[in-house]
Amino acid sequence: MQLYQGIIMYSKLQYISQGETATEQLHNIREAIGAGCKWVQLRFKNATPEELTALAVQVKRICTDQGVTYIINDHPLIAKAVDADGLHVGLTDMRIGDARKILGNNKIIGGTANTLQDILQRVQEGCDYIGLGPFRFTTTKKNLSPILGIEGYKRISDELKLQQISIPVYAIGGIVLEDITAIMQAGIYGIAVSGIITHHPDKKLLLQQINTLLYETVDHSG
Repeated sequence: MQLYQGIIMYSKLQYISQGETATEQLHNIREAIGAGCKWVQLRFKNATPEELTALAVQVKRICTDQGVTYIINDHPLIAKAVDADGLHVGLTDMRIGDARKILGNNKIIGGTANTLQDILQRVQEGCDYIGLGPFRFTTTKKNLSPILGIEGYKRISDELKLQQISIPVYAIGGIVLEDITAIMQAGIYGIAVSGIITHHPDKKLLLQQINTLLYETVDHSG
């Protein structure tokens, strides 16, 4: 991974997996990677630890073969057991430092945030990237935090610049193709999406469109 302005250059697009069963999860992940996704976060909330571990091993094999960054949501021991590239933790989950003790210093650890204060806490804990949201209402997540919208992203992005804090911040929550330009112009690093990719009939075309917007949009914030 390259460095840019002191921060690691991660993929600007994260795919967060979907599926009610391990079979659905694996199918959706294969499809997303086949379409060109270079970052997968395995999120399988209703699985047993045994189901999740078995799936995590399969996904690890695919991601390694395809050169895809592989993050596991909320399960540090499983992430360690399958040697994933890292872990994503929610606001009410373990602290970043505790996750780091389990996974070590060479793994990526990201954290969810809803406010500037959340981000500052995550940065202080040594977080590698932030999933900031929700952008808008989404059915993917229960107990949704307050909606941020473009203005919320711009306000937080501007404040991070004022405080000279450089950390990759990903917008998350109900994002569609038409939102991406405005999100990037608000000063956000990238996006983390799920349904937009899972349910699209032509994923390769969609990925081309998304990446064009992510990598060619000029940041007009500040």
